[in-house]
Amino acid sequence: MNIKQYLDSTYLKTAEQAGISEEKNNLVAQEFIQEAIEEHFKLIMIRPEMVSLAKKMITEANSLVQIGTVIDFPEGTSLLEDKIQEALHAIQDGADDLDFVCNYMAFKNGEIDLVKEEILRCTQLGLAHNKVVKWIIEVAALTEKEIIQLSSLIKNVIVSNFEQELFPKVFVKSSTGFYKTENNLPNGATIPAIMMMLENASPLPVKAAGGVRTYEEAVAMIELGVKRIGTSGAKMIANGQNSNNEY
Repeated sequence: MNIKQYLDSTYLKTAEQAGISEEKNNLVAQEFIQEAIEEHFKLIMIRPEMVSLAKKMITEANSLVQIGTVIDFPEGTSLLEDKIQEALHAIQDGADDLDFVCNYMAFKNGEIDLVKEEILRCTQLGLAHNKVVKWIIEVAALTEKEIIQLSSLIKNVIVSNFEQELFPKVFVKSSTGFYKTENNLPNGATIPAIMMMLENASPLPVKAAGGVRTYEEAVAMIELGVKRIGTSGAKMIANGQNSNNEY
């Protein structure tokens, strides 16, 4: 299976998180962008401040690689208007995909109307600009019941407010890859979590992000039904090697 068109090659660390200088971190991001171009991956997922650079590099290379970025990353607790402004800036810089971190803490606290409004307005913004929108639900922070409920909530907002032909452009995504778990429990996509998402988000597509580190794991996710996979080890996975990257 040629899995490259499922892979969103991902580099989302700040210099502080990577333990390196800003200059070095920028170089690492550039290496990821260049690799995505050379390997013909579906998309390069990069921090918002790197989108304009990615756009320049991809345009100069006459490449078809798309650009994704994260919004309100990684906590998802910002005010709605701040999320919208960050998304608008990313659109202006040339992003194709907008991966919003859903305010899952508000959801867990029962602030359902707040979450519905966020999903509706941010999705409206993305689709109005012909972008792909993904909603990161952070499965490691949720119980199984909450994974089911939040996947269903996102599905219901989209199905109730948008035309059917737009459903393939709105994803439910498993993880940021940055959530800190206790006792080294998985903080990304797991088979049980993805199965719950697929069952309850349908007809919306699902992106498995975080924790997919081998070709076999990627194929298993695709065979389950995911349409995209986020990984910082895209080249190794595509070449059948195991990635030891954190995300």
